Amino acid sequence: MISLPDVLLARLDAQAAERGSTRSATLRDLAEAALGERERLLAERMRELDGHATGHGGDVVGALKAGRPA
Repeated sequence: MISLPDVLLARLDAQAAERGSTRSATLRDLAEAALGERERLLAERMRELDGHATGHGGDVVGALKAGRPA
């Protein structure tokens, strides 16, 4: 069970009526579309970032060990 403001519920019902569908089916379709778009945008952003990350530029572990007393 979910709660929605009356105004949003009225919009959902109007959308369902336009589609000749049920409230539940319309809500499911809209949720799937919104979540799919979010996933698409995240994947797009990850592709943009891919290849921009670089290593730390050195042997950090070696430098730490070299600085420790024996």
